[in-house]
Amino acid sequence: MDACLSSAKRSPCLEEAPSSPGGWLEAEEGDLQEEGTGEAPADANDIESSLRSLQKFIPTDYASYTQEHYQFAGKKIVIQESIESYGAVVWPAATALCQYLEEHQEELNLQDAKVLEIGAGPGLVSIVASILGAQVTATDLPDVLGNLQYNLLKNTLKCTAHLPEVKELVWGEGLEQNFPRAALRYDYVLASDVVYHHYFLDKLLPTMAHLSQQGTVVLWANKFRFSTDYEFLDKFKQVFDTTLLAEYPESTVKLFKGTLKWN
Repeated sequence: MDACLSSAKRSPCLEEAPSSPGGWLEAEEGDLQEEGTGEAPADANDIESSLRSLQKFIPTDYASYTQEHYQFAGKKIVIQESIESYGAVVWPAATALCQYLEEHQEELNLQDAKVLEIGAGPGLVSIVASILGAQVTATDLPDVLGNLQYNLLKNTLKCTAHLPEVKELVWGEGLEQNFPRAALRYDYVLASDVVYHHYFLDKLLPTMAHLSQQGTVVLWANKFRFSTDYEFLDKFKQVFDTTLLAEYPESTVKLFKGTLKWN
């Protein structure tokens, strides 16, 4: 995979994943023991309580998970992936978007910015945005949320100013109920490789528009594979003022900036 690292060193923010996805909480609690002392640090009870309150989703029990290593924003990031699900794999546009966030962090000013990621998958983009200081809400379909939450916690707990939130988002469904426009305002909406040959594209664009308000910047990165990708881009341009920010020829990924058009 793009940006994959083979370094044997591990981030101080994380440990190896448990062999059983359902055992992630127990493994995280074990990490709270101070090395060599066998005693928990003073805030262990508070952290354990926080972990239990965050255990909303359990990773799907796929037959095989792998650990993929990335490095962005000065941190080593380990992502638990499985080829058994499109939503449990880091795709090329995600690494391209992470690269852009890293290289343009001063310009984007993500510190304390409110960010929502559509189709977060295994969570790499949300992790990088969180490391860069953003208040992140990572969203995806229900069966993806367990692994997404696992990766977010393992890579951001006690390492970022804001712990990312995980929420279910089915494109086009329950938008006002779950993401009321009057109450929520995002500085950035992030999306990577959400456009490919599937049957939900007609619901994606209204979802992007609903989550955007005046001042919201959509950063959408995509590997262009099919004619339907370009057809979606044409529709995207009808709803959003669109700028091509970057191209990555080696992976045929394009990155666009969009701001909602106002009549």
